[in-house]
Amino acid sequence: MKGIVFTEFLEMVEEGFGYEMVDKLLTESDLPSKGIYSAVGTYPHSEIITLVVNLHKNTQIPLSQLLEAFGEYLFNSLMKAYGHIFQNVNDAFAMLSSIETYIHVQVKKLYPDAQLPTFKVETISENQIIMYYTSERSMGDLAIGLINGCLKHYNESAEIVKEDLNESGSNVKFVITKK
Repeated sequence: MKGIVFTEFLEMVEEGFGYEMVDKLLTESDLPSKGIYSAVGTYPHSEIITLVVNLHKNTQIPLSQLLEAFGEYLFNSLMKAYGHIFQNVNDAFAMLSSIETYIHVQVKKLYPDAQLPTFKVETISENQIIMYYTSERSMGDLAIGLINGCLKHYNESAEIVKEDLNESGSNVKFVITKK
């Protein structure tokens, strides 16, 4: 997993819970990287899971809620850093529909070794799309947060219905309906 995910997660924790919590997470977690992350580095996916689980243990906030909050935070961070890539995108559905054909293509240019989830998007109507998420990392709740961040960025609201298509959560269906 790319280091930017780790650096942004730790920034979110610091903003929300203080530097002491960041220090506590890094101290409590047995991380191969020792918690030293570079935005352009690559680190084991298991480290972000360890950090999120330990944040849950320290705050009692449900894991799904932490991952969703992080997804929103990450979307905003990515827009600040790479927003110029999306200057011609005018609404949330257009952005979400371009994940595989445009966004991930751009990410691969920046980070050729990035291991990205896949998204298949079906347009049902101008007010509804279905997104199919596939990733061995099983982070559908993070994807919901990214979707919510996208909707908020474009000042849109929608209902998101999540359906796990397998027990591991590596295949998820999201039905997104604009309100």
